[in-house]
Amino acid sequence: MRITTCALAFSLALGLAQPVESQQVPASPALTYADLADLALAAPVVAQVQVRSSDDLSERETSGVPAGHHRFLVEADVTALIRGDGGLPPRVSWLVDLPDDSRGRRQRIRRGTEYLVLAARVPNRPGELRLVARDAQLPSTPETAARLRDILREALAAGAPPAIVGIGRAFHVPGSLPGESETQFFLLTADQRPISLSVLRRPNERPRWSVALGEMVDNAAAAPSPDSLLWYRLACTLPRTLPPQSLSEASPQEADSIRADYRLVIDGLGACARTRARS
Repeated sequence: MRITTCALAFSLALGLAQPVESQQVPASPALTYADLADLALAAPVVAQVQVRSSDDLSERETSGVPAGHHRFLVEADVTALIRGDGGLPPRVSWLVDLPDDSRGRRQRIRRGTEYLVLAARVPNRPGELRLVARDAQLPSTPETAARLRDILREALAAGAPPAIVGIGRAFHVPGSLPGESETQFFLLTADQRPISLSVLRRPNERPRWSVALGEMVDNAAAAPSPDSLLWYRLACTLPRTLPPQSLSEASPQEADSIRADYRLVIDGLGACARTRARS
């Protein structure tokens, strides 16, 4: 079937496309929660698809392809729509750049292969998609699909944690007993909703930190669970050290305590592990 939704610039490629070598490339490292969240939150469309055809575009017909890669025009049937207001046509197409194998030979995209594509619509071309990143065509597995659904379910829920864009002021208040104190960090968010971090220290107890989404600080709140959207917002955005402007109202002694409590939060969050290069 002729692809009718692609730009006219692809027509020559469709006629001149050469057979694709069936070499395999080494498997990529498994994607982490942060990798998937980076892609999912940037994608207006997330769909599971099954390939009908793919055409390898020649160097004459493409530009901007990274060294050691080849560009393909892929046509596929949509088998499940995970995200996409307004739906999708039953068949879509997109361009993808795939790395060659260790011998410099191009990959093959087999008919019937299932992928998860994270993309945006191309204006005025209903069946054409544009990947949000070069590597946003993922092998489809039940585990990956489930994690993407979980991420998007959290992101689209009412009261979902907003994107964090910086850290505001931090305050430290000593308690009435030796070793007792509370430190609060006020975060800046993209939609200006309040988020704050609290660190409580009490004598003969382990320090405890928590997150409050809203104006009120809940002393019963807890730290976010790993591999949750709130954890991602914090662990993958907060700087490793506190910016100086956050300490502008603190005395030198208070500043030392605030820095120590901030380090407690950062250590508690752990590293924002990624295996893919962010584009």
